[in-house]
Amino acid sequence: MEAVVPKLPSFNFLTPNSTAAVRKLGFRRFSSSSSSLSPSVSASTESESVSLGHITRPDFPILHQEVNGSRKLVYLDNAATSQKPVAVMKALQNYYEAYNSNVHRGIHFLSSKATEEYELARKKVAAFINASDSREIVFTRNATEAINLVAYSWGLSNLKPGDEVILTIAEHHSAIVPWQLVSQKTGAMLNFVNLNEDEIPDLDKLKAMLSSKTKLVVVHHVSNMLASVLPVEEIVHWAHNVGAKVLVDACQSVPHMVVDVQGLDADFLVASSHKMCGPTGIGFLYGKSDLLSAMPPFLGGGEMISDVFLDHSTYADPPSRRCCKLGENLSPRFEIDLQGKTQAECSAASEVADEWVPMLKLVEVSDWLAKPPRIGEEECPRIIFEAGTPAIGETIGLGAAIDYLSAIGMQRIHEYEMELANYLYENLLSVPNVRIYGPKPSKNVHRAALCSFNVENIHPTDIATILDQQHGVAIRSGHHCAQPLHRYLGVSASARASLYFYNSKEDVDDFIHALNETVNFFNMFR
Repeated sequence: MEAVVPKLPSFNFLTPNSTAAVRKLGFRRFSSSSSSLSPSVSASTESESVSLGHITRPDFPILHQEVNGSRKLVYLDNAATSQKPVAVMKALQNYYEAYNSNVHRGIHFLSSKATEEYELARKKVAAFINASDSREIVFTRNATEAINLVAYSWGLSNLKPGDEVILTIAEHHSAIVPWQLVSQKTGAMLNFVNLNEDEIPDLDKLKAMLSSKTKLVVVHHVSNMLASVLPVEEIVHWAHNVGAKVLVDACQSVPHMVVDVQGLDADFLVASSHKMCGPTGIGFLYGKSDLLSAMPPFLGGGEMISDVFLDHSTYADPPSRRCCKLGENLSPRFEIDLQGKTQAECSAASEVADEWVPMLKLVEVSDWLAKPPRIGEEECPRIIFEAGTPAIGETIGLGAAIDYLSAIGMQRIHEYEMELANYLYENLLSVPNVRIYGPKPSKNVHRAALCSFNVENIHPTDIATILDQQHGVAIRSGHHCAQPLHRYLGVSASARASLYFYNSKEDVDDFIHALNETVNFFNMFR
């Protein structure tokens, strides 16, 4: 059957039930800037009759609208991107209205304020995933760029002919394609783990494939199609036993559960802001400090350099090697070249990053040597990997999103979403001729709050189109950037409904009702 041609949507905004208030939020390891949060979000528990979805929904204005001719929007496409709370939008607006400026090299107030908030976001990310140091966080455009950074910086430097990289067939294209390109350049081999009978990557086969030839294991934490959750800590342990590193795609886990990189012992981990209530255009790479320190630059440009000449350039060293050098913007009588000096060789334990001018005070050189400015640990980020002007507003917005999620509590979010996940799966099973992909939930098997599915003899894009146009239900259809997985399952595409903490069981009910009507509509033509 040919796909239905969609019409252009129309929008009518409803009035939210409440507005977000402004409050101060403390964070685990640092003080936060002020954030706009709903008074209800900070409540420690919700009553049985009021779910977390009902409590947080007023914080998301986009959800309070009608689409396609006065149909209430039911947004179930959260695995593709999440919606943004008022707190995040206010943080972006505040940056552009109050202290818009470039970071790291200016000495004026606006640049200092922007730098402070930008680096505070780095500390928030580090605390959120329990990194041991904020310098283990590298900001990137998205998780895709973060994986490419590891592939081209670590991969090209460490892989050689005969080496092996192990992946699963359930990986996102972003976790496959970079390693295909690197393997073509290095001669390394890519080996893939298939699914077991429960439609989960076969961990027994993965373990058996590990050998002294294995240099890297690339795995997702949560599958964006199968909804399966892998025991990353065990996989890391197996890989480390043969001397291999592990890169974890945590795009579908960091927004939904507590992720502890030290507990997982992962070597690299990537995630994207836009899937965790933050802005688009910003993601991050976590890397163990010893690995990052040994990796060469990925992109060339401003920020990541030490000195540039016409015939060559030198690069900013890792913070563990050099953290003391006054910037070029200072008056010559205050300049002193400490390049190559270690932190221990500086006269105090404080650290000052290359060209970190905003926080430096103009003092005599003798005074500076006696007591260098102390500005905290954020002054030595992995700037070697952050070439050019970064996404400053978006990074600050990511920090605000972390504040918002932390105020709710990630364990609370996870427990609520597990309840939603079971409710979605059980109700979707009631739809005639439906096929849900991934493991069946049980006492020992927990699914993420998403379901990829097909209905017999109906194209998933036709399903998604009718759900949208006739019922205002937004789901996704296609291959979900997982074509190898779809081919393994014998299909070219699937439909996917994915939930977040601001969804409710009523959203699931609306979806199931709309899906049944959609199936009945197409069955009329059979």
